[in-house]
Amino acid sequence: MPTHPEVLWAQRSSESDETKNVLFLTINLPDIKSESLKYELTPTSLSFAATAGAQEARDYELKLDLFEEVDPEQSKSHLTSRSFTIVLRKREKKAGYWQRLTKEKIKTTYIKTDFSKWVDEDEQDGDTTATADDFDMGGMGGMGGMGGMGGMGGMGGMGGMGGMGGGLGGLGGGAGEPSGAAGDDSDGEDDGEGPPPLEEAESKA
Repeated sequence: MPTHPEVLWAQRSSESDETKNVLFLTINLPDIKSESLKYELTPTSLSFAATAGAQEARDYELKLDLFEEVDPEQSKSHLTSRSFTIVLRKREKKAGYWQRLTKEKIKTTYIKTDFSKWVDEDEQDGDTTATADDFDMGGMGGMGGMGGMGGMGGMGGMGGMGGMGGGLGGLGGGAGEPSGAAGDDSDGEDDGEGPPPLEEAESKA
């Protein structure tokens, strides 16, 4: 059965600057076989599937229903030897952050805060680093849904993945920054209690 890859994410928001109204996603998966990669982006969802592993190849799958809409035409993606990186352009320009990454409020263990790109909502105006323009996408801007890669076929109805409970389309992932620093001793799972104040996601077996 395919495994969920680890997803690291951060975001910026802006009412006026589209390049600072984005989500940064890193599917943390080394040695992805490029010929196996299937990635599809719609305004409301993201799907990914690939085989990865240098010594022992394994299958990975992921489907996320996004908290709000994004613009596939202005979003970017890039494959490296260590990960598959994505910059999603939020469709609605507004100052406030998304409350979480996913539509459903269900906490997961594999969606985590990307501390290398995270900036608190009230401090983002002074941040000049991670924007859609300077994020290293290897010149692959505008790939959008990557229709030439075959799409996801029938993955939209994957249903319940074993003990995950419910369809993958409802995966959660509280957006809150963990209350500790990036180097703390927590298990890395977002607890939804750090600033900015976000909704606490309910654990689901």
